[in-house]
Amino acid sequence: MISRFLPHPVRRLLGVKTQHPRISGYRLIDQPGQLQALLAAIDHVEEVVMDTEADNMYRFRVRVCLLQFYVRGEVFLVDALAPLDLESLWPRLAKKHLVMHGSDFDLRLLHDLCGFRAKSIFDTMLAAQLLGRSRIGLAALIDDNFGVKLDKDGQKANWSRRPITTRLLDYAALDVWYLPALRDILTRELKRLGRLDWMEQQCAAQIEAGTKGFAPPDENDWRIGRSERLRSRGQGVLHAVWHWRQEQALRLDTPPFKVCSNEFLIRLAASADEGGSEESILAGVDLGKRHSRLIGSLAAAVRHGLKLDPRTLPRRAGRDPNHSPLTQAEIALLDRIKEERDKIAAKISIEPTLIANRSQLSQIARSPRSLRDVLLPWQATLLAEAPSLKA
Repeated sequence: MISRFLPHPVRRLLGVKTQHPRISGYRLIDQPGQLQALLAAIDHVEEVVMDTEADNMYRFRVRVCLLQFYVRGEVFLVDALAPLDLESLWPRLAKKHLVMHGSDFDLRLLHDLCGFRAKSIFDTMLAAQLLGRSRIGLAALIDDNFGVKLDKDGQKANWSRRPITTRLLDYAALDVWYLPALRDILTRELKRLGRLDWMEQQCAAQIEAGTKGFAPPDENDWRIGRSERLRSRGQGVLHAVWHWRQEQALRLDTPPFKVCSNEFLIRLAASADEGGSEESILAGVDLGKRHSRLIGSLAAAVRHGLKLDPRTLPRRAGRDPNHSPLTQAEIALLDRIKEERDKIAAKISIEPTLIANRSQLSQIARSPRSLRDVLLPWQATLLAEAPSLKA
């Protein structure tokens, strides 16, 4: 029964008894002369299915490594690290409706890469959330809707490594292969529940968020985890070792978390707060075999942090009036609205934070009249039913 929703080649895949069904017929584009076929296909459609693979788990400077497209019944895999001129691709895509899954990262990534802004999207993850699905990952949705279990190895793969293995190419192709059929299934459910308008609003908001790209570096990025609990000595060491980690990650072109964890940095800073010397702070430190040679530069950073005058550290930005502490009356109102929001969410079987998260609830508790400024129309309409906001 399910097979009628699927593109014809996928029907054959369902008969393959394997955890990772092979897909045939996709084109790998890694030479300049091959790109025209994709551009021509895009020119003949109004809708393009797409996904991206990046190397953010392996590099300090994140790069788009692979672009996946499903156009006119065919999958195209574009090696974004190959010597291809993609300038003519972006304006074409910007005129099309895009079907994606978990598009937030992709849209921000492409905006930072080339200023890309989507015309319109259908995000199957957003649709699954609005339907109250308990499993919203792509592999889970494909399993739930088509009974096909996909190999999850690609989720943590190093997409910058060349040549790309056939196994990873298969994985990448399947990421877009199922999306049209999945979109159709989710659309029918959204229509049945009267939530298509919600979906349009969520997708428009996703596009708008994507145009902001990723947050630029801030001088207070070093204030991680429990840093607010540290005293001046610990703050100085944390500032120094956090910047040490950034410098090493940049030099090695690896994500900062692969140099050491936030918890590790906080532990060093807390030891400094307890009056520890450089030796005691570093006692038992293990950076692993890969980064053991960095211990000398880490020790220098700790010494520098112990000497820092806390008055020279970057100051936090002035308090935003929208984030000032709530009064007792506002806290009481926040608690009532939250309880009522949870009841509304339970009644329609969706995650409560989809209606409004805590930050938004705080803004509304501070100024109930801001309800429709803070939330999307569908969210505001639901929350307006809360008795606390009707008074």
